[in-house]
Amino acid sequence: MKKKYLIFGATGSIGSSLANQMHIEKQDCHLIGRNAEELKEIANKLSYSYSVCDVLKLNFADKLLKDLLETEILGIAYCVGSIDLKPLRVTRSKDYVSSYVLNLVAATDIIRTFQDNLKRNNGSIVMFSTVAAKKGFPNHSIISPAKAAVEGLTVALAAELAPHTRVNCIAPSLTKSKMSAFVLQNLKTIDSISKQHPLKRIGEGFDAANLAKFLLSKDSSWITGQIIGVDGGRGAIA
Repeated sequence: MKKKYLIFGATGSIGSSLANQMHIEKQDCHLIGRNAEELKEIANKLSYSYSVCDVLKLNFADKLLKDLLETEILGIAYCVGSIDLKPLRVTRSKDYVSSYVLNLVAATDIIRTFQDNLKRNNGSIVMFSTVAAKKGFPNHSIISPAKAAVEGLTVALAAELAPHTRVNCIAPSLTKSKMSAFVLQNLKTIDSISKQHPLKRIGEGFDAANLAKFLLSKDSSWITGQIIGVDGGRGAIA
């Protein structure tokens, strides 16, 4: 029976970095993402199995269950997210629904699907929030509530799934990625946003991936129900 970690959003900045780091640690992973070409390239490079999957599609978890039928799950990293930035006056109800489903509902579908498997293996779940769930920023009325819900889910499931499955959440600040490219359009903007962080730089995928790797491992076996900022200090002292 194969034993693997699942990495959702494996083609993103954090997810791909986590996949690389798990490979260095000689941990087997199954990668999940929407972009078939990018996903295949990463999976082939690391000799990982993969599933092309859109978590916004109905019954997506059923397909994953079939792909992983003979697999024991050691942990899940849900590195999926969105950056929906709009002034309130131009938002629509569908913006909130879509963000909520992507960031929260899909995660519950995945965890429910593999709940018993994780329990058998004393598994670990890592989800992702944002510094904006607790800090107020303009134009964040879509994403901040969705990620705040992820933080609520983290502590609720940490209580419900203990003592056999640990659940933690990482809350990054802005991180360089394809998704954030529209925000980080030029050096002036990057410099301006960097200065808003006490550590004076924009996050990189490996910053959050380093912590995710630790939280998935047995080295963090007495940590659960935590929301941990990887935000250059912005959430605490900025």
